[in-house]
Parts: sequence; C-alpha cells; structure tokens
Amino acid sequence: MRDAPEDGFDLECFLPYLLNQAAEASSRSFAAVYRQDFGMSRTQWRVMANLGKFGGMTASEICQISHIEKTKVSRAVGQLQDMGYLARSRATDDKRRENLSLTEAGQAVFRQLGARGLAYQAQLAAALGADRLAQLEAMLQQVRALHTDTVQHG
Repeated sequence: MRDAPEDGFDLECFLPYLLNQAAEASSRSFAAVYRQDFGMSRTQWRVMANLGKFGGMTASEICQISHIEKTKVSRAVGQLQDMGYLARSRATDDKRRENLSLTEAGQAVFRQLGARGLAYQAQLAAALGADRLAQLEAMLQQVRALHTDTVQHG
C-alpha cells in the first residue's frame, strides 16, 4: 500500500470510498447467485427485492427507495414482466400511474433468493463473527440515518 499523501488525505480510509468499495464487492459476490440461478441483472434483483419486501408500488417509489435511475428501473420492470415475474396495473386514482407487483412466479423467485440471501449473510457472519457483523450492521444503519435528510433533499 502506498503512503498517505502529504496532506494526510488517504482515499483508502475515506469512509464514502470505503463504503462504496465494500458495497460493490459484496454486491458482486451476491450477484453471482441471481445471475447464475435466474439470469437477472443487479437492477432487476433490486426492483424485485423492493417489491418483495414492500409489496406493490410504482416505479417512481422504487427509484426513490433504491436510489436507481428511472431509466434503469423502467428497463428492469419491462424485463421482469417479460420473464413473468412482475405485473403492471393502472392505478384507479390516477390513470397515468402504474402499480407494480410481483406475480406468483416472481414471489417464488423472491423467496428463493431470500433464502440464498440468508445463506450469504450466514457466510458473512461466519467470516466476521456474528457479534462483529451485528455491530457493523448497526453502525451502517447509523451512518445511513445521519445522512437521510441529505439523501432525500440534497
């Protein structure tokens, strides 16, 4: 590893950089599961995961919750619908809005991926230690909470 620059700023220890690197590494690792088993992209998995967790919602709501660009969500929605995992219906109160939900097949895939996610989480707990993983989760929740206003309004 290189020495820190003279100004003392070390990118490798800069929390936003480190969080991004850790998130990318863990996301790529879990991506192998949904790509290999179900032929899904990361965005498709994230759309499905949000619908599986929160139930029916609009594409805009998914964008807001998951911080994914609208064009990527729209593309993933169409692909998931083509795969038979997602259904669209017009909102009764606003015909311009579409409600999205998982089909029975989509719910089954979500449950299977959820079980695989739990196994992945158990591997992390085994590698890091259950207590350390719980501490890391709690700290990440705190970091997220510190920046909730910034994410929603800035």
